[in-house]
Amino acid sequence: MSRRSTTAQASENVRVKEEKVKVKEEKAKGKRRADVEEEDEEEPTQEPADEAGNDEDAAGEPDGSQQDEDDAGSPRGNKRARVNGDGDSVPSGSQPQYQHVRVKTQPRGDDGYIPGSIVRIQLLNFVTYDYVQFCPGPYLNMIIGPNGTGKSSIACAIALGLNFPPAILGRANEIHSYVKNGTNSGYIEIELKGPKGKRNLVIRRSLNSMSKSSSFTINGQPASGNEIKLRMAELNVQVGNLCSFLPQDRVSEFAAMSPQQLLRETQLAAGDENLTKWHDTLISAGQERKAIQLAINNEEDSLRQMKERNEGIERDVQRYMERQRIQHLIALLEVLIPVAEYREIRKDYIDYKALRGVLRQKVTKLKSKNAPAHELLKRLEQAVKDVDAKRESLKKSTQAKFKKLGAKSKSSDDLEAECSDIVDKLASLKREEKNRLRDIKALDDEISRIQTELAKPRPADLPTEDEIRSGVEQLKKERATLFTRRSELNYRMEQVINKRASFTSALAVAQQDLTKQQDDDAIKLSMMQRWDKDTHDAILWVRENRHLFRMEVFETPFMRMSVKDKRFTNAVEACFAGTQMKSFITQCQEDCDTINHHINDTHGLGRKARITTWFRAYNENLIVPPPMSPEEMHQLRFDGYAIDYLDFPEGMRWFLTNLNLHRTAIALNGSAIDVNLAMQYVARPTHNHSGGASFINGSTMNIVSRSRYGKKAIGNMTRDVPPARNLNTPMTDPEVKRKIDERIREAQQGADLCEEEKAPIKSELDELDREQNEYQTKYDEVNRKKDILRKEVARITSMKSKLDQKIRSVKTLRAKPSAEKQRIHLTETLKANIQKRMQFAKDYTDLVHAIISEQQECTRVGLKYLQSSANKNALKDLCERKDEKYNNALLAFTEASNKFEEIKNETKLILERSRDALNNADPDIAAEYQQIENIRVEYDQALKIANETGGPQPDATGVDLRSVDELQAELDTQRANLEMNLNTNPGVVEQYEKRKRDIEQLEKTIEGRKKKEEKIARDIKNARDNWQPALQDLVNSIGKKFSAAFDRIGCAGEIRISEHEDYDKWAIDILVKFRNSEKLQLLTAHRQSGGERSLTTILYLMSLTEEARAPFSLVDEINQGMDQRAERMVHNSMVNVTCKDDSAQYFLITPKLLPDLDYDKKMKILCVNNGEWLPEERDIGNMNAMIDMYLATKRGNAASAL
Repeated sequence: MSRRSTTAQASENVRVKEEKVKVKEEKAKGKRRADVEEEDEEEPTQEPADEAGNDEDAAGEPDGSQQDEDDAGSPRGNKRARVNGDGDSVPSGSQPQYQHVRVKTQPRGDDGYIPGSIVRIQLLNFVTYDYVQFCPGPYLNMIIGPNGTGKSSIACAIALGLNFPPAILGRANEIHSYVKNGTNSGYIEIELKGPKGKRNLVIRRSLNSMSKSSSFTINGQPASGNEIKLRMAELNVQVGNLCSFLPQDRVSEFAAMSPQQLLRETQLAAGDENLTKWHDTLISAGQERKAIQLAINNEEDSLRQMKERNEGIERDVQRYMERQRIQHLIALLEVLIPVAEYREIRKDYIDYKALRGVLRQKVTKLKSKNAPAHELLKRLEQAVKDVDAKRESLKKSTQAKFKKLGAKSKSSDDLEAECSDIVDKLASLKREEKNRLRDIKALDDEISRIQTELAKPRPADLPTEDEIRSGVEQLKKERATLFTRRSELNYRMEQVINKRASFTSALAVAQQDLTKQQDDDAIKLSMMQRWDKDTHDAILWVRENRHLFRMEVFETPFMRMSVKDKRFTNAVEACFAGTQMKSFITQCQEDCDTINHHINDTHGLGRKARITTWFRAYNENLIVPPPMSPEEMHQLRFDGYAIDYLDFPEGMRWFLTNLNLHRTAIALNGSAIDVNLAMQYVARPTHNHSGGASFINGSTMNIVSRSRYGKKAIGNMTRDVPPARNLNTPMTDPEVKRKIDERIREAQQGADLCEEEKAPIKSELDELDREQNEYQTKYDEVNRKKDILRKEVARITSMKSKLDQKIRSVKTLRAKPSAEKQRIHLTETLKANIQKRMQFAKDYTDLVHAIISEQQECTRVGLKYLQSSANKNALKDLCERKDEKYNNALLAFTEASNKFEEIKNETKLILERSRDALNNADPDIAAEYQQIENIRVEYDQALKIANETGGPQPDATGVDLRSVDELQAELDTQRANLEMNLNTNPGVVEQYEKRKRDIEQLEKTIEGRKKKEEKIARDIKNARDNWQPALQDLVNSIGKKFSAAFDRIGCAGEIRISEHEDYDKWAIDILVKFRNSEKLQLLTAHRQSGGERSLTTILYLMSLTEEARAPFSLVDEINQGMDQRAERMVHNSMVNVTCKDDSAQYFLITPKLLPDLDYDKKMKILCVNNGEWLPEERDIGNMNAMIDMYLATKRGNAASAL
């Protein structure tokens, strides 16, 4: 059975055009800078290695040995290093900034093929092919054919023939699986265009169905797989890159690529050839910079701590003399302050005494001056009151007449309405009489009907009252019996239930007691909330967000530790500082950064908070062993080390070791310890420690250290052990717990026995319920009969009542007066009302005249009132203005007099106090005070003379002119200094000098690291100044074409760069929108449909084509799931893009062909004619012959038509 593939051969002249390079102007310096955070950065992740193994890794690590400080720089600073094409650091003068250059493949040959493009493919016994050979064109190659004919096998042949792994195809992973079924061996031969001036590269890969291995030859010579990979790298063949080579079975993987992978693959496929190397340089340099910054931060912390300790020690040497000086100065100030107070208060006393006399004279003068005006004001006020009283009297009289006027008007209106009603009634008398007669006849008929109904005999089935009474009596007896039995059973059940309830209550109480004994966590949380709310809230936050941490985070020693033996609580807690007790202990730097970022930096608690965190990298070499062995501890009467008496998670041991709890010995019986001997033991040096430790004897903490200089003397600082506040949370007592467990067991057993007692009682109650149901049935029957009888009696009663009412109504209607009598009565009433209205009109007129007269008099009196008031107010304003001066003067006099008396009394007290202070002072203080006071007195006398005579001011040099506040402030300061001044301990100076040398060495180390970090930062900036513009140009170019392609099909698409502080997290985001109601959404493997993903993929690859560096690209059946409109647009766009003079080779594999598509002379169509059987005739199946036959037939039909 023969299988063949025949291809149409197309020959065309290829013209090679030289590309013009467009160079953008150099971008401004510092346009883009790398933002590097110094704290709370995540560790960058490494990019996975390319699975094909053919990508080169950039070796562009910054050169750490270069010394920038040695370079000659401009006045503004040293010149920065640049990054060359390989990502390496070079001097700034030798490397220009990035300039955008159109991406180029290798020079095109005279035959139109780019080096690395496929010139010929030959297959033998490969998948569906027995044998086939065909020659692709240098531009677009459209491979079409029915499904199953072997189109995708060509893609497999290209990948495997060029030594790319089978995994990139998404099919079988074993190479021998691609040998055609039924054959033992086969081969793939691919001829690639060689560089200009060199022969083509013919690569053959031989396959064996029985072996997983294969062999290669290059131009007929045996070659290794690595040699093939090297040749492919030289030609930039990128079969392993989905952006360049997209097999059918991996189309979905393109959308599933992470945005970071997409950026890496795009850089490899297109744009500047150095993009990947620059990117790798940024990633590696960024990681190195973070490591250096972390080391700098740790060393700066250590440096700061060392400086702080030395600053504290530096003052110890001067404290004794400073303390003596402060005490002397305090004693002198305690004498000077009362004297200064007396001097200041006496001045105030003299000033206020003079002021009081001046103000007394002013008050007396103003009071006599204002008296006449006040007399006239009183007379005017009385006149205003008299006129106002008369005005109010007239107003009330007029208002009373207006009320009478309203009453007359309302009475007249009421009579008018009554007359209208009488006229209406006269008009309706005849109609009412007719209605009365009709109603009488209707009532007579209704009375006859009711009487007939009442005369009917009693129904035969109606129960009698005796029957019902007998049934009720029987039911009462049965109910009494049932009630008695139920009462007895309920009582018995209640007794059992009460007994069980008591057991249940005892069980609940016991369980609560057990929970209370065990609930240390709740107690500690409550204590922490009172102690430090930030730490309390952070504990709750950590518990809710454990998923954010890589390892367990310990919620402070306070929460996670307890003392095994309560006798040691005070001693153990004395080993901790307050901040250490509430520090969060982390086991890795990543978790420490995470909790700091969320709590301390970004307000993760919803507010600003500050907590303490701890992490130190574990280093076994830094662990100092305990100062005494167990035998020595026993010999010296120590009970043990502090760490031995703590319960804690194992992950906290490194933290406790750093606090030296494994080296702090404890003895509860302090009197049993020989302190001097213990000091000798703990001060012994070891291989990694100069000697010294702490130990606790009774209630005293001893901190022993050994000098590192001279005779290496031993020093001991002691302090009292305070009562424990944090580690004394009550723990569960085993004996109490045992008793509670016994109570729980007894209560449970009692409750179970009660359940057994309930069973027979419940059975009897169920039987009683059945009898109760039978009783209820009888009861319902008796009630039904009672209802029948009651309804019948009610019906008869109702009819009788209705009959009586009807008879009364007939009598009432017949007793009504006749129409004529009513007319006469209404006419008389109407006449009387008219007479009353006439009288009301006369009274109304008289009241109006009286009101007018009184209103005129009221107006006259009102004008008089206004004039009098105006006169009074004018005089009152004048008096108030005069009185204001008097009142102000009187107030000032009163205040001055009170202040004078107050200062007078205070002056006496201060004088007495200053005398006491001077009398009680030491002789040297008194002598020094007398000297200061004599100088001050001489200065004050000279100042007084100068002020009186107008002469020059005396020189104040050497005169103590400080105020009381200044002296008191100085006293407070000196007292505070005295409290802070402590005695100096032995060996302090030696410790200070040693630490000073360590500080100098560490400063040099930090300076060196900072220079290295600055150099790496410059390298990062230089690499980024090249990489980011090149990447942005590439993405802008791709994005412009990508958006335009989506616009042509009525959709929307966009390509963006997603930046990140970590360069390995930079990404390319593809955003698409296929419906008007949507927004742009990120392309993922799940959000869009299969057709939408395929369309997006091919449009991205097409947009990438013009920027691609690979000599050829391939997409396989990308049109699956597309509608015809999208497929046509994709095809036509691809023809336009891939058939330009500067386009690289492109393979488009598709199973179908729409009519009337666009084609180009440069493209080549390869039809796969492959099946179970093909005819042997040479002309059948030849594509050129078939086309010629079609054209000849078409011309013949046209001629026949003419």
